[in-house]
Amino acid sequence: MTNVTPPLIVAKDLAKSYAMGSAAEHALGTGQTVHALRGVSLDIASGEFVAIMGASGSGKSTLMNILGCLDTPSSGSYCLGGEAVERMSSDQLAQLRNQHIGFVFQQFNLLPRTSALENVELPLVYCGIKAPARRQRAKTALERVGLGERLLHTPSELSGGQQQRVAIARALVNAPQLILADEPTGALDSQTSAEIMQLLSELNAQGMTVVIVTHEPDIAAWARRTLVFKDGVMVQDSANPAHAEQAT
Repeated sequence: MTNVTPPLIVAKDLAKSYAMGSAAEHALGTGQTVHALRGVSLDIASGEFVAIMGASGSGKSTLMNILGCLDTPSSGSYCLGGEAVERMSSDQLAQLRNQHIGFVFQQFNLLPRTSALENVELPLVYCGIKAPARRQRAKTALERVGLGERLLHTPSELSGGQQQRVAIARALVNAPQLILADEPTGALDSQTSAEIMQLLSELNAQGMTVVIVTHEPDIAAWARRTLVFKDGVMVQDSANPAHAEQAT
């Protein structure tokens, strides 16, 4: 019998609601409830490259926050690597984020007076890794993203594209199961954006699971699969035609 590897991400009937207004307003029935997600179900296999698209307010960022264990659903279930996330404590969620998920953000979120090497080391500090091992692993991650010659440069000494590469190295340094990238090219010009997407594509080709949020079709085209959200509902789940031959 053939063993079938279960999906890395399994989400079933995810819903997320936010109460707008004070407790008094809700008691009087005048408060509003915003339904950011409305019963979303999806699976993402290990090694996939997925783009999540949608207009502002569509629910894509809420979904990304839940997938990244930065938020929990109001209802529904979410399993990451076979672990039931919605049952975890805050400490367990923090440990899961640190050890299994790498985050890449639009604004890089680098410490400004700290070298590239020290920025990449930071997640390892939280894991209690000793300094020599931290430095070696951070150096290896920076070399992996093509910044082996920029280890001691601070963010102000690096271009926007180089800063995003540092952020990607930081996301990789703990060897996560999953890279979540929220508008990773939003602060970059078109040429640098293509370079960053090429890097993410290469990491995916090496086996890394990559999920990106973007509103740009040309960025989503780098992914093998696109999920489109509208009003808290997933309205499209399609394979990218450009990658159809590779998927068969």
